[in-house]
Amino acid sequence: MKIQNAFRFGLIGTLGVGLGLLIISSLISLQTIITYVGAALFLALGLDPAVTWLEKRNFPRSAAIVTVLIGVLGVLTAVVFAIIPIIVSQVAKLSDRIPVLVESVNSATFLVDVQKQFPGLDVPRITQSVTDYLGENLTNITGTVIQSGLAVVGGVFGGLIILILTLYFTTSLNSMKRGMYQLVPASKRERFADISEQITRAVGRYVVGQAALASVNGILSFIYLSIIGAPFPALLAFIAFLFSLVPLVGTLSGSVIIVLMCLIPGIGSSVPTAIAAAVYYLIYMQVEAYVLSPNIMNRAVSVPGSIVVIAALAGGSLLGVLGALIAIPVAAAALMIIKQVVIPRQNEL
Repeated sequence: MKIQNAFRFGLIGTLGVGLGLLIISSLISLQTIITYVGAALFLALGLDPAVTWLEKRNFPRSAAIVTVLIGVLGVLTAVVFAIIPIIVSQVAKLSDRIPVLVESVNSATFLVDVQKQFPGLDVPRITQSVTDYLGENLTNITGTVIQSGLAVVGGVFGGLIILILTLYFTTSLNSMKRGMYQLVPASKRERFADISEQITRAVGRYVVGQAALASVNGILSFIYLSIIGAPFPALLAFIAFLFSLVPLVGTLSGSVIIVLMCLIPGIGSSVPTAIAAAVYYLIYMQVEAYVLSPNIMNRAVSVPGSIVVIAALAGGSLLGVLGALIAIPVAAAALMIIKQVVIPRQNEL
């Protein structure tokens, strides 16, 4: 290529690079807002199957949307007034026992009991190492605690924003999709709309399925933990529910946390209780993997197991929890596009 004016070429190239950097920096600055919008749109797609189901029962679109929104708000209100007070009460009881737990940790009797339970551990050396670490990093630990508190406040604020956006997106989802379809050339609009509808239905069914799996885990956890006498069963069941919302590793991570909490002395825990919880979660994870998940999720999205693992890991690395949540439906959408668009086009060449 012959360059007629080097100055003009360099200026245009510099402006292009600068514009690209500006776009990237703007996206980075807006990543929190983009995350809120993405989470709200994801939840709105999850509510859309319920709206569609009511429409098939001769509900007008507006009445179906109002019914679903009232149902969602009713469930959230029930959670706030029925479950949250129990969780708050149990968290308060746990907080009251923390000083006693700390005092027992500092006593010689506690260390002797730990040494008897785990004779292979060098308890004095571990205790000295932990004490030295806490002493050397007290400032960093305090700063981390403060930042965690601020993160909790920010999370509550972000949750309210996501809730408001979800309600808005649910009411205007059809108009948003029609507006997006208008941007596609008329010759390809029908095909584009068909594939988009398939993708949105798959995402909606996936959200409903994942919420159903999490609810099953939370309810069964509360029942079983109450039976075996685990400490704070409502709080632990709530932890099981929240972690189960994350695909692939959520149930395992939540189960490990619950079993470890059942091992903490001084809050009503015991080794037999922890063993009983561990055995239950080992059995439950097998049932979820081979019975519940195939029957619930195969109706939503059809993705090979290897792609599920890769997509969940990649999504979690890029966008954290939100990335792990949306990774599987995104992978399903990509596979659908490949099967219905890319492969037929290649076969025509």
